[in-house]
Amino acid sequence: MRVAGILLAAGEGTRLGRPKALVELGGRTFAEHGVALLRDGGADPVLVVTGAVPVTLPGVVTVHNPNWTTGMGSSLATGLHALAETDVGAAIVALADQPLVGAEAVRRLIAAYVGGASVAVACYDGAQRNPVLIARDYWPNVLQLATGDTGARPFLRANADLVTSVECGDTGSPDDVDTDADLERVRAVATVRSEEKP
Repeated sequence: MRVAGILLAAGEGTRLGRPKALVELGGRTFAEHGVALLRDGGADPVLVVTGAVPVTLPGVVTVHNPNWTTGMGSSLATGLHALAETDVGAAIVALADQPLVGAEAVRRLIAAYVGGASVAVACYDGAQRNPVLIARDYWPNVLQLATGDTGARPFLRANADLVTSVECGDTGSPDDVDTDADLERVRAVATVRSEEKP
């Protein structure tokens, strides 16, 4: 059963002063990083949910969320609704403002799903973060609880017994970018990583 990828990239980046999807890191936009994360990790198809600005990338399905100003919940709903007519068995949800998450995290979530997990969450040193995999059977439950600026978190908290935690601390970082200081810190980490590669 195929696993789709959904990249939430609709926000205007109020605190950052510009839409995060278009911010560049290492010559690629955050949206490009997010698409690569999902695609390289094995998700297919990959959807990008847009809002504040258009994002056009080759080989991905772009879905516009007309209610993007209401927050992440409506963007998650837009992505899941767009997959309703497909044959995918699960969706992995990633955020555009976490450019240091590694593709290996996506691979591990898919492996957990193949192994029988219906809900899997990437953890970093034991703390649940992103990305998140949710099997199709639970999409209606997620949609009922995803409102305002919360995505899948209310569903995950209400159904902790369903959640398989997948440690991904060695695959990347879930640090998100909300401010210029965050961006500088992430850029510094990315520079160090690129210098460490053989």
